[in-house]
Amino acid sequence: MNDPEMQSHDLQHKWSILLDPSAVVACRVVTGFDGFVDEMITLVAERQDLANYKAVENISDFAAMMAASAGHSSLREIIVRHVHPGGCAVNLADGLASLGVHVDCFATLGDPVHPAFSSLVEKCHSVHSWGREPGRTLAFEFQDGKVMFSAGTQLADFTPEHVAACLQDGIYLKACQQAQVIALTDWTMYPHMTAVWEILRQQVFSTLSHRPYLFFDLVDPSSRCDCDVLGMLHTLALFEAHGEVTLGLNGNEANILSRLLDIAETNASSSTESTADQASGLREAIGISRVVIHRSRYAVSATAGEKAHAFSEFCAQPLKSTGAGDRFNAGFCLGLALSLNATQCLELGCMVAAALVSKGRSATLSELISN
Repeated sequence: MNDPEMQSHDLQHKWSILLDPSAVVACRVVTGFDGFVDEMITLVAERQDLANYKAVENISDFAAMMAASAGHSSLREIIVRHVHPGGCAVNLADGLASLGVHVDCFATLGDPVHPAFSSLVEKCHSVHSWGREPGRTLAFEFQDGKVMFSAGTQLADFTPEHVAACLQDGIYLKACQQAQVIALTDWTMYPHMTAVWEILRQQVFSTLSHRPYLFFDLVDPSSRCDCDVLGMLHTLALFEAHGEVTLGLNGNEANILSRLLDIAETNASSSTESTADQASGLREAIGISRVVIHRSRYAVSATAGEKAHAFSEFCAQPLKSTGAGDRFNAGFCLGLALSLNATQCLELGCMVAAALVSKGRSATLSELISN
């Protein structure tokens, strides 16, 4: 019979070898460019007294409440439980820096940097604000998921001309020259990001003497028109000339792209095999090295020669869900920087995401290994 305690010990031994602290500290990752201030919100269903209330438990109840308000005004109490630094680039940097990785983060953090990002400044090797004002997200959290409302009109200031000016000091180029992994996140909320990518490709990535891993996270592109998404995918494929491109997607994002590219969709109950087939189809259609799809139960990846999967650890009492996908990306990117195999990269991504959900914050390296 298998001894659970022995299996746990073997896993700890495996990851203590793969995640040697000296190797992790030597990893260098560059992240950019989205910065948001996230307000984590609970919606009150009924308040009993000043100290006690009943929360709206699930999204379907929230939807029913909103539908019942049609045709007349209504008022609901919210409780802002936390104000967190947010944005994919910020969360990714936080997850990696907490593990001890050398991270250089470039994002729209405000001028001066918004106080919400003070912990990020302390953790990272360097943090650079490329925007006068961060985005803002109201994240309504429920037991079965979250609904996020983002304000980002100020992000239209993130133009090719603005980025070209930011590049003139050479700091971003130098960081990229030394990085094993470079992440470019949140295409959706930045209306000029495709053009910004082209500026970066011409002025930075085409000049690199090495081929880093290039990791892209689009964020849900539902609000963008098909022509914009297809144009972005064309530009994305051009980065293959400068590095090995990975596109990271959640299940919803994968299905949005699949509908555009005439590829079979999957859902939360789909097998790892069918989701890996979906990732493989997307990879081939876009023309990049790798596509990763992560769901709550598992994650898959597909390259030209390999499909891989890993399962996620279930948490019965999650302390935080917002940013879990970004922490998955952090683990996966660390795996790339350490030259781990595809399955190990996925496993590491699932571990880092699970640690955030169970702890309510990014895990340290020792915490990750000992879990």
